[in-house]
Amino acid sequence: MFDNALAGVRVLDLSHHVAGPQCTKLLADYGADVIKVERPGAGDPARTMGPYPGDEPHPEKSGMFLHLNTSKRGITLDLKDPAGLQVAKDLAANSDIVVENFRPGVMDSLGLGYETLEAINPAVVVTSISNFGQTGPYRDLKSSDLVAYAMGGPMNITGHADREPLKLAGNIVAIHAGSVGAYASMVALFEAEDDGEGQHVDVSVYETQAGFRDRRVIWLTAYAYTGDIGSRPDPGIRVASGTKPCADGYVNILGFGPRFRDICEMIGHPELVDHPLLSNPAGRSDPEAAYLFDEFYFPWLFERTKLEAVNAAQDHHLLAGPINNVEDIFHDPHFAERGYWESIEHSEAGELTYPGRPFKMSGAELPDRSPAPLLGQHTEQVLAELGRSSDDITELRNSGVI
Repeated sequence: MFDNALAGVRVLDLSHHVAGPQCTKLLADYGADVIKVERPGAGDPARTMGPYPGDEPHPEKSGMFLHLNTSKRGITLDLKDPAGLQVAKDLAANSDIVVENFRPGVMDSLGLGYETLEAINPAVVVTSISNFGQTGPYRDLKSSDLVAYAMGGPMNITGHADREPLKLAGNIVAIHAGSVGAYASMVALFEAEDDGEGQHVDVSVYETQAGFRDRRVIWLTAYAYTGDIGSRPDPGIRVASGTKPCADGYVNILGFGPRFRDICEMIGHPELVDHPLLSNPAGRSDPEAAYLFDEFYFPWLFERTKLEAVNAAQDHHLLAGPINNVEDIFHDPHFAERGYWESIEHSEAGELTYPGRPFKMSGAELPDRSPAPLLGQHTEQVLAELGRSSDDITELRNSGVI
């Protein structure tokens, strides 16, 4: 048993918004000492992103910022000021990993490019997360979650066939890219610890979408084999399968193919297996067959809640799950028993419940998670660790560097 998975790993977090902070959040959650650098006054733009408790915008109460920055120490630092640049270099000299998600070329213009940091700390791992990577013809193009999902993701096959393509909601692209960044950073750190040489990790958000396991790789493989580019499917009809309404919401129960007999027995009508419209598997894609089956299926569903219907389906060896909303997930007994949700007290936002770590470890006593830092909360503490005197810190503050 060891203290925690990433005990002793120091991370300098120069990132902002979503992708970079997601990368460093994962490292912090497993015990790395992450020092997050924000601009004096304004801070990370994620502080302007909701939701907010009571729906009242406040830079210290952004749900997005609070979630992405738990267990980090926060400082303010003007990287464009020579004195601030020197502080950043001093921090990099004492860090194992540096994470940034500026536009390509910005780190060089600031005087913090990889060659500069490598000269200061030969073993440092610098992870750069950018829209299209540090090289290539798209390098300097602007992007967004929607743009990256459309260009690299499976957007051409999501949505209704007779409408425009649709993107999955939220910041799924940035979150995925940040998670890839954390994984890549740790792989590079293992090598640096082995041979003492760091490296520059180049994470392209575009490429993380092109290789996303959410359907994209499957379709890329299909194209390589057959030339099929995929398309948005027609909303076909399949007997005894798909999302259906019940007493308190919707369920997804799959009773097609060899499972058809099981679902007929579940709803108390085993005779339907031999009905002329339903006995032929090919005929079960006919709308008339679906309407016939639903005449027996819907009354059974409307008498049961989501959990009752799903439990009955599982007892009959059917693939099934409730269509959960956020409230359902929040109160799910499975999550409660596994201790997934964590309550964290924040001095400004109050006590809130946060999603837990994405995986558990049997060989590590993981540290308690601390709230996201207030803007500049740990500036003096971190500068003191660098050997800066109280007079030095006062001078930096008075000049607006911190």
